[in-house]
Amino acid sequence: MALSVLMIIAGILAVASPFVAGVAVTRIVGWLLLFSGVLHFVYAFRGGTVAAVVWEILVGIVYLVIGGYILTNTAVGLATLTFAIALYLFVEAILEFAESYMLRFESGSGWLVFDGIIKLLLAFIIWGSWPSSKMWTIGTLVGVSMFFSGISRLIMSSGVRRITA
Repeated sequence: MALSVLMIIAGILAVASPFVAGVAVTRIVGWLLLFSGVLHFVYAFRGGTVAAVVWEILVGIVYLVIGGYILTNTAVGLATLTFAIALYLFVEAILEFAESYMLRFESGSGWLVFDGIIKLLLAFIIWGSWPSSKMWTIGTLVGVSMFFSGISRLIMSSGVRRITA
């Protein structure tokens, strides 16, 4: 339950200060890319064909360069991640529309259209104000996600506590 409350508090703080949360997420992504680059190097020398070793080294270099670039240019990294999220939402909306068309005779398929419209609107809102949307997009989305994850886990843990008591 304590972790759930901490997630709720962290989510509120992220939504209250989305730029700071976005920078924190961007730095985490940068460090994860660096770590992944090192792991690709380690994996490359575990054996295999020459082509596989060369490929893993090249992929490791790309991860290291991108991770280092994001860490040294956090604002650019934040803008890039914001653009990537808008692109993801756009593609996801198109896929939702396609799925709703394929399932158009099924009950509830209209909710897929609704979901697609919401994602499309979010993508256009982010793109429409890009690159200034980097100030709020990542932090707000992460904050809202953390907030609702905390609430759902708090409700689940209190429900489990009632069952076991």
